[in-house]
Formats: sequence, structure tokens, C-alpha cells
Amino acid sequence: EPNVLAGTLIAHADAVWGLAYSGVKNHLLSCSADGTIRLWNPPEKIPCICTYNGEKGCDPAHMVASFNTGSTVIYDLETSQSVVMFSSQVESGVQSNNHINKVVSHPTLPVTITAHEDRHIKFFDNKTGKMIHSMVAHLDAVTSLAVDPNGIYLMSGSHDCSIRLWNLDSKTCVQEITAHRKKLDESIYDVAFHPSKAYIASAGADALAKVFV
Repeated sequence: EPNVLAGTLIAHADAVWGLAYSGVKNHLLSCSADGTIRLWNPPEKIPCICTYNGEKGCDPAHMVASFNTGSTVIYDLETSQSVVMFSSQVESGVQSNNHINKVVSHPTLPVTITAHEDRHIKFFDNKTGKMIHSMVAHLDAVTSLAVDPNGIYLMSGSHDCSIRLWNLDSKTCVQEITAHRKKLDESIYDVAFHPSKAYIASAGADALAKVFV
């Protein structure tokens, strides 16, 4: 609707998979199936500030990005240079098993968490780039992750139809919810915590969005 649409940003050559807001200078980050990440300042006449061709943090001047090669990189938004490249995640030698579906940053600690097609969740130290912990978290691909605003719990969603809540300190599962039906071998696409209330939400391949108290 023209009265709702404020503008359109055009630059990516393929599907846009994710967006993130950067509080530094009120910029926007987008990642795409064309293999690039773009940094935007939407009000500008030429809104695309920078394009990252590489492999989306705690520091507001950083972003962390992951690629289907299995690599994860932290970039400095000011200099556009890579700051940390996480240690290789290749274990089986099969690239498809290395595919990362979601990457999130801990709100207070220098830790990056990745969700993998091979059912794993992995934790990395942002300073050294080394893996802190790896665990088989679901019975099928881990598709989505979210950390609660206080940094105490991690929530994961999977194509095994479950949402799991993890204690970040002990890395143990404290709750499991069967949330969505499977459709064409897919189930949960995304999970989220409410920023201030005790609500969680999920979106699934069954065309439903659910909120849990």
C-alpha cells in the first residue's frame, strides 16, 4: 500500500534471508542468497553503504555473519574489515552437514552461537575465534535460535517440530515444546523472545505463528 510503504531498497541479486538493525548510526544490515551482506542507511539517496562478500554482536560496531561454507566471521562496521574468523567447523568433510541456518550473539558476553543443519548448536568465543562448546541439540536440523534479553536462556527451533529452551550456563535443556506440524519435511522456521515480557513465539511451515506464555 502506497500509504504504508516508506521506501524500497534494491541491490541484492537473490532472495533476502535476514535483516538486522544496527544501533550504530541507525543503519540496517541485510543478508541474501546472492552471497553478500549489505549495510544500508535507508534515508540516503544512495542507501547502500557497503557490501560484504565473505563468509551477521556484543559490540554494537561489529556484526557477525555466517556462510553456507560453514565459516563464521565478525566484521567491523566502521572499517568493513574482518576482525575474527571462527575456527574451522569442518568435521565430516561434507559441506551440506556444515550448513549454518542461524547465527546469534549473546547480549552481554562475547559469545556467538550457531545453529546447524547437522542438528548441532555450537558456541564460539568472539575474542579468540575458538569453539567453546558443541552439542547435538535436536533430532533434525536446527533452524533457528534466540537468546533471552537477560542472556540466561537460549531457545532453539528445529525441523523435528520442537522448540527447546536451554540454560546457557549449564548448556542443558530445561523445557521442550512440540510446536508445529511438519510440512514437506520442514517445521519450525523461527523463534523469538519478547523483549520485556515472559512470552516466546515461533513461526512454522504449517503457516502458523504461535505465542507461548
